[in-house]
Amino acid sequence: MKAISHFSTFIILLFLVGLVAYLDSPYSFVHNDFSYMTSEPVMSQPVEVEPSSDIPVLEQKLESVKKSDGYIIETYQEYEVYYDDEGNVIKSVPTSKTETVKYWDENMNER
Repeated sequence: MKAISHFSTFIILLFLVGLVAYLDSPYSFVHNDFSYMTSEPVMSQPVEVEPSSDIPVLEQKLESVKKSDGYIIETYQEYEVYYDDEGNVIKSVPTSKTETVKYWDENMNER
């Protein structure tokens, strides 16, 4: 009897998943008002958004490069960069975040 209840639960669950997938698809009756044609490209216009001068843009700047034990170690500092309406830098403020990248110096074998 338990095998029948597990089987019926599985069938009901499978039916519900199929129903939800159909309703979420663009071909269901819920989306009748919308036309989907894969042969025609979507017509849209790009929107040009200028960054506001009071919101900083986070940028990584290379601070130092060191060679150690066959590796090159680069250290980057994060900066908050403020731009004016023409795209000129108003100010650049360093944050406390730094990142270090370490990679093998391939030229080390040629020396």
